Amino acid sequence: MEITRQHDLRAWRTIALLLFVVGLCACQGDKKPPAGESRPGAAATATSKPAVAEAPGDTAIKAQPPAVPNAAEAKKYSGAKLKYYSESVGVGAELDRVLIKQFNQDTGIEVTLIPRPKDATETYAVYQRLFQGQSADIDVLMLDVIWPGAFAQNLVDLREKLGEAAKQHVESIVQNNTVDGKLVAMPWFTDFGLLYYRTDLLEKYGYSKPPETWDELEQMAKKIQDGERASSPNFLGFVWQGKAYEGLTCNALEWIASHGGGAIIEDGKITVNNAGAQKALARAKGWVGTISSAGVTSYEEEDARNTFQGGNAAFMRNWPYAYAAGNAEKSPIKGKFGVAPLPHEPGQKSAGTVGGWQLAVSKFSAQKDAAIELVRYLTSPEAQKFRATAGSFIPTVRSVQEDPDVVKSMPFLSRAKDIALVPRPSNSTGARYNEASIAFFQGVSQVLQGKDAKEVLGQVEQRLTRALR
Repeated sequence: MEITRQHDLRAWRTIALLLFVVGLCACQGDKKPPAGESRPGAAATATSKPAVAEAPGDTAIKAQPPAVPNAAEAKKYSGAKLKYYSESVGVGAELDRVLIKQFNQDTGIEVTLIPRPKDATETYAVYQRLFQGQSADIDVLMLDVIWPGAFAQNLVDLREKLGEAAKQHVESIVQNNTVDGKLVAMPWFTDFGLLYYRTDLLEKYGYSKPPETWDELEQMAKKIQDGERASSPNFLGFVWQGKAYEGLTCNALEWIASHGGGAIIEDGKITVNNAGAQKALARAKGWVGTISSAGVTSYEEEDARNTFQGGNAAFMRNWPYAYAAGNAEKSPIKGKFGVAPLPHEPGQKSAGTVGGWQLAVSKFSAQKDAAIELVRYLTSPEAQKFRATAGSFIPTVRSVQEDPDVVKSMPFLSRAKDIALVPRPSNSTGARYNEASIAFFQGVSQVLQGKDAKEVLGQVEQRLTRALR
């Protein structure tokens, strides 16, 4: 996957254009609710979640976090105490810890990390309760790219203090985070779904490249799984996020789009119940208990990564963060895996659901100015480069996207030009996006549990119709 710097930069500009302009512009306006991280764990049983694998800890993050560029100004708020709803697991959590330690040291502002729920849907519910109670127990919070519109009334307008800094970020994401003329969140990182595969096992079983179609994935996963189970009885062909939560919405959107089934809601019209969508979900149902464990229907991002990074799966669907985790110093699969676009049906394109997170300040915070300084630091070019090179989080600052160190640290982006980026339908559902997503992923979950795809999608169509009224 080694390519020249010039080629890398061209490839990065291509993915930046695709991801940020084509994908995220579709989310502009009514915003919405991916992601997770490991520690080398034991093999997953056929029906249970894998043991938690060891994520890169402080010892794995050897680089020194950047100093706070605005430290002199931020020291005006020294002694302020903040609560930051942060990443809860894996390399993202480790990066938060080391960056917050640096921020505390440079500014004197004391930040308490409160790990948000791993499940994005649960995180959304926690925020709802805090805001409904006008709680001061939250100062800075992570927001999925689909949520700014839903929570805007509870968030501080950052234009006055961070408006100039926002000009460094990709415009479409800034627009996504601007509601009724107010900048309610700062871009932090963005991403999309990818296929991870074991290069050593593909070579062992006679494959020269990763699968391009879903049929190829199924055939390769079964062959490798059957062969590996001679020495590892719980080895799996393919792991992904099958729990009934926002992550399943992201997975299912990719399956459906790559089968020619569209984006479930298009131009305000509900299109979820079509032949392509039915075929996609029926196919996924066939993975459960065959090339995937029966327990995959309880998997989130970290469960899939723990299994794959522990050396117990041939293929995995996950977000870019898993690349750095898999290449951590003590990772059992370091140097033994690659990343490619997800498979597709013949005649269709690979699809990747658009993800990404922002940082915002609660309107009910008692320390708004100090909280804004924390957001300024964590979303700065310096901090974004640190997170990109140490954790493979795709930056939103334009200059950081083309930094040679960043390009080198994420070589898989050179193949991302082949991915059709699929936004979640927040622009059609607005503040009712969460309701629409729940209707969708609950229906998908029913199919994975054995129900007929056509029948269930008919019911999902009815629920989405109510959500759009």
